[in-house]
Amino acid sequence: MDFLRPHSLDEALAAKAERPDAVPIAGGTDVMVELNFDHRRPAALLDLNQVGELARWSASDGVVRLGAGVPYARVIAELGEPLPALAMAARTVGSPQIRNRGTVGGNLGAASPAGDTHPVLLALGARVEVASVRGTRFVPADEFYLGVKRNALEPDELITAVHLPASAGPQQFSKVGTRNAMVIAVCSFALVLRPDRAEAGAAVGSAAPTPRRARAAEEFLAAELPWGSPEPLADSLKRRFGELAAGAAAPIDDVRGSAEYRKHALSVLARRTLTWAWDEHRRSGRECA
Repeated sequence: MDFLRPHSLDEALAAKAERPDAVPIAGGTDVMVELNFDHRRPAALLDLNQVGELARWSASDGVVRLGAGVPYARVIAELGEPLPALAMAARTVGSPQIRNRGTVGGNLGAASPAGDTHPVLLALGARVEVASVRGTRFVPADEFYLGVKRNALEPDELITAVHLPASAGPQQFSKVGTRNAMVIAVCSFALVLRPDRAEAGAAVGSAAPTPRRARAAEEFLAAELPWGSPEPLADSLKRRFGELAAGAAAPIDDVRGSAEYRKHALSVLARRTLTWAWDEHRRSGRECA
């Protein structure tokens, strides 16, 4: 196995163009597990840890550009205010050691249906920045996931960043696991409310072949939430939202949970996250009054 170690993004893209079979590795929290269990034996590894351009984030014109190499620990420490749901999801990832190494870019590259950050990216309407020696392009998050551990990258492309709206409104992320920490999600759910636009973003994880948006649930909230008069929400509205959110899933039975349980849990997560996000919206409205 060859080991390639570029020191700049240009070098990394050139290496990927020359060796499209090279598997990128940064945190290694997915790749090393596959190597250790002999689930994958690539001809080459492309180490991105020396590529400083990938380890930076910036904010401009209401958008955060999050470099693909920024670890979860920094997302938690530095981006909790502009990207609260992403910080919430990052806190649920693995152990402190994994959060210090793992990255949102790596989560995207692995494209596991159970990746913790995926529902947040979908709910926020993120765009994935990918690059090659041919140039840079942007892929909407809801077009990036093609199947179980399959993504929209071309063989010569690398994920360079994710673009997300900053401070988009009340946000929540929640997941169910078989224990309290260091666990793959049985299912997960993310919700973003955009009161300034009377819009909502909602997405499910670990409950279908890919992470996916709950579009019917989004449309229901956009039409039914009392955006102009933040009063407490009726239980009937929360229940219907939960039903629609669960309806977006296409789960399976596996060692972590049954399909039936996943759908039930998603409906509960949807109701809870809606309650928390709406309460935040109501508080912010009172503070501005």
